[in-house]
Amino acid sequence: MKIFHSINDFTSTKKTILTLGTFDGVHIGHKKILNKLTQNTENEKYESLVLTFFPHPRMVLQEHSDIKLLNTITEKIDLLEKIGIENLVIHPFDETFSRLTAEEFVSTILVDRFHIQKIIIGHDHRFGRNRTADIDDLIAFGKQYDFEVEQISVQEINEISVSSTKIRNALLEGNMALANEYLGYEYVLTGIIIKGKQLGRTIGFPTANLKIEENYKLIPQNGVYIVKSIINEQTVFGMMNIGFNPTVDGQKQSIEIHYFDFNADLYNQKISVSILHRIRSEQKFESVELLKEQLEKDKKTTLNYLNKF
Repeated sequence: MKIFHSINDFTSTKKTILTLGTFDGVHIGHKKILNKLTQNTENEKYESLVLTFFPHPRMVLQEHSDIKLLNTITEKIDLLEKIGIENLVIHPFDETFSRLTAEEFVSTILVDRFHIQKIIIGHDHRFGRNRTADIDDLIAFGKQYDFEVEQISVQEINEISVSSTKIRNALLEGNMALANEYLGYEYVLTGIIIKGKQLGRTIGFPTANLKIEENYKLIPQNGVYIVKSIINEQTVFGMMNIGFNPTVDGQKQSIEIHYFDFNADLYNQKISVSILHRIRSEQKFESVELLKEQLEKDKKTTLNYLNKF
């Protein structure tokens, strides 16, 4: 997949079949559109192109927006590449871009820059300054500038009633089963392993402390989770705590993973953690010994869960 970090960087000798949006989560609803895109370019006469934006438009246009996203840019790139998208344009969204009229967007970007043959778009898509243009305007522009518009019908989308907002809410409630069902894959946290207080090893549960650089990444509800990672081409399972470690008077949120049957130096390595299931809420215990007893129960619960695979 070719990646372009601006609309102005894009070049191709072929006409494009295009879709656009934030695609946060690249969930099963998004895939319905994206799969149509790849099916339209199977004969290699045209190239598939996804136009997405960063920062998220709400971060720019809503002054006090605290929106958290399901994917980092790197995670989104990986997901789109797996689908088979040929070209990805990640355009910097700013106020200047937001002020383009619908016709300026269509003529200067879709037609002049992307040489569009067809656009595949959801039934409720709106675009242009203040999002005033809709699908009917796009169809009219298609006739004017000679490109096709394929609309994803409300019936098709409603077959998979999914939205990024629903997934965010499920994660904030710790409902991993619903979030992962809507995503079509296990929710992932990606970060660098850093040194922590190293208290876990003193009670037989050494942990890898995950630091996520992107402050816009959504962290699920505090609690204990069953997880897996691919480390050195090996699938490793474990359990992860998200929270403040109240038993030892922790002051800030941390993400700590205890991997089973695994012993290697992970410091400064980039690790992706897939979250399979939530076991329980974070608790404060009267002593470290009681915490250890609970961790033993959590491990037993985790192993019983994994044995069902």
